[in-house]
Amino acid sequence: MGDRDWRPFIYGGLASIVAEFGTFPIDTTKTRLQIQGQKIDPRHVELRYTGMVDCFVKTSRQEGIKALYCGIWPAVLRQATYGTIKFGTYYSLKKALGARRADGGAAEHLPTDTLCAALAGGLSSAIANPTDVLKVRMQVGDEKRNLVRCFVSIHRAEGVAGLWRGVGPTSQRAALIAAVELPVYDACKRRLQPALGDAPLNHLASSLLASLGSAVASTPLDVVRTRLMNQRNVKDSRGPAQRIYRGTIDCFVQTVRNEGFLALYKGFVPTWLRMGPWNIIFFLTYEQLKQFY
Repeated sequence: MGDRDWRPFIYGGLASIVAEFGTFPIDTTKTRLQIQGQKIDPRHVELRYTGMVDCFVKTSRQEGIKALYCGIWPAVLRQATYGTIKFGTYYSLKKALGARRADGGAAEHLPTDTLCAALAGGLSSAIANPTDVLKVRMQVGDEKRNLVRCFVSIHRAEGVAGLWRGVGPTSQRAALIAAVELPVYDACKRRLQPALGDAPLNHLASSLLASLGSAVASTPLDVVRTRLMNQRNVKDSRGPAQRIYRGTIDCFVQTVRNEGFLALYKGFVPTWLRMGPWNIIFFLTYEQLKQFY
C-alpha cells in the first residue's frame, strides 16, 4: 500500500472542513426549505420561504446572521470524520484495486471508481450520522443550545436511536453522491488535462460538472433524509411516541402523495449552489495540499 496512504485521509478531512466553513449558510437555507410544507407535520405545515434568497434574507432579519451558522460545529465535526474517512477510503481503495489491474491503475476504470466511491461514501456517512442529526436540528432552529447540550438533549429524549435517525437515507444519499461526484471529477480532470493541464482551472471545471450530476441524483434522498432526521420519537411514558414517517420508503411515498413529485426537489437550487462552491473549495484545497508532497 505504500508509506503515503495516510495522506488522502488527512487532506480529505482538512479540505472538507475548509469547504464547509465557506458554504454553510447555503446549506442552512437548503435544510429549511426542505423542512417546510409538510402537510402531515403540524410543526412545519407553513411555507415560510419562497426560495433560497427569501430564506436567507428572512433568517438574517428575524434571527440574525448568526442563525445562518447555527449548527456549524456539528457540521465541522461531521466533516472531520466523514470527509476524512470518505476521501481517504476512496483514494486508498482506488489505488489498491488499480494496482491489481493489468494496466497497474494507469487508466481510469469507471466501474472500479464507482464501487470504491459508493463504499467510501456510505460507510463514512453512517459513522458520522449523529453529527448530521445535530446539524439538522440546529439549522431548523429547534435546538439553540451548544453542541454538547444538544447532544445530551437528543440522547435523553430519544435515546441512542435518535442520534442515528435517518441513517438509512443518509448513507444511501452519501453513497449516491460519492458514486457520481468522485468518478466524474476524476474522469473530467483526466479528459481536460491535455487542454488545461493539472491546474486550478481544470480542477474548477471538473468540480462544477461533478457537483451538477451529484445534485440531480441526490436531492430526493436528501429531502427524505432531512425530514426523517428532524422528526422526533420522544420516549414518553404518558403515551405512545408520535411518528410521522415510518422509514425511507414511507417518507418518500407520503411526500410525493401529499406534496407532489417536485417536493422531492425542494432545496435543489441551494443544494446545487452549495455543492458547486463546496466542491470547488474542496478540490482546489485538496489539490494544493497534494503539492506539498
